[in-house]
Amino acid sequence: MATGDSKELRKMSDKLSTFLESGIYRFENPNAVFIDPVRALNRSYTRFRVSPSAYYPRFFESKQESRVSSSTSRKRKRKEKKPQALNDREKVAERRHQEARPFLLKAHECLLRATDLLEVMSNLRRDFDSSRECGDLSLPDVPQQSFIELGRVWQTPLYEITLNFHQHEKLNADGGSLIMQNSEESVLPVFNNLVLNETGNDVEAEFLNSPYVMPRESCFYMSDIGQIHNLIPAEPGRGFNLIVVDPPWENGSAHQKSRYPTLPNRYFLSLPIKQLSHTDGALVALWVTNREKLRGFVEKELFPTWGVRYVATFYWLKVKADGSMINDLDLFHHRPYECLMLGYCHREPVDSECLPKFKPVQDGQIIVSIPGDYSRKPPVGGLLLEYVPGFKPTRCLELFAREMNSGWTSWGNEPLRFQELRYFIKDR
Repeated sequence: MATGDSKELRKMSDKLSTFLESGIYRFENPNAVFIDPVRALNRSYTRFRVSPSAYYPRFFESKQESRVSSSTSRKRKRKEKKPQALNDREKVAERRHQEARPFLLKAHECLLRATDLLEVMSNLRRDFDSSRECGDLSLPDVPQQSFIELGRVWQTPLYEITLNFHQHEKLNADGGSLIMQNSEESVLPVFNNLVLNETGNDVEAEFLNSPYVMPRESCFYMSDIGQIHNLIPAEPGRGFNLIVVDPPWENGSAHQKSRYPTLPNRYFLSLPIKQLSHTDGALVALWVTNREKLRGFVEKELFPTWGVRYVATFYWLKVKADGSMINDLDLFHHRPYECLMLGYCHREPVDSECLPKFKPVQDGQIIVSIPGDYSRKPPVGGLLLEYVPGFKPTRCLELFAREMNSGWTSWGNEPLRFQELRYFIKDR
């Protein structure tokens, strides 16, 4: 018995050690994982670290605050009207929810049993070393650049970003002696232009007197949706194997509209997913809300127009620092989860026997994490790589990106949104 207990403890210790390094905790249920986005994102950086206190502005309230919140919630419930009969679309949404519910509950049970992880979760918002913060996070309402507005004015083509490449050592061409690379500055158009950091180190950048950080081996293209065709590679073999899409879906919520502008669904039909895909094909991952009208649009119009064959749905279950769900699982219009719909896209029709072999995607997988800022999704690229067709290294693209990752191309009208220096801690 003692031997069995010690093995179990070692297993838990190994899991936690792996989590502290990678940001991914794998439960005994193979279809569920917990992600700490901060640790996962930090794998992209060499000289900087994402600040946990800046990433997690919500869901870390004290027990007293939690009791107040629960009390307010109960008061709201008393004011709610009696539930009305569901219409046909709502019935379909409820059916989908009931199908996903067992997977979500099982994943949540795994989380609550992982006591070692729960202990760490309560401290995830604590900075690694608060003395190294780059930004003045004590100023909660410091105005940020509105890239969306700047991209609409007549001066747009004139705006430039300055990349400051620091001095670093590099192996000589003979593979032996070290040579010192001098610091250099590169000034580039920030809009409608591919801005690259091809070095193996983070690059500090400056735009309109505000400092930014670009992770190693990354690039961004900042434009509106009308310019996305500039990303289509001249050679099909330079296309992307993994494409993650997080559209600003149209939503009736005034609160959401105040956060960022949305687009009508028909705009997304024009995204050239097939032309952006690699000749070996691409795994396409699309973030969607639980609105049935939207799910129907994706299945019946969007994926067929893109040339994407649907294969599975993953679920992002949102929890608080204490492990509880952010909302009741069965709260109809405020489910505590979102969906990631997956499918494969090929530039040309392919015989099924000629398709490259890769791990099949299992439906109903659960990604558990504590949400960051409003509508900021957890970095799921690392979890999807094993399902990606084609040769390695994988060419990765995020559409409607608001942050950057090493090895990825980030496109959207604000890919630098969370790259400002205030969101980072500098390594000594």
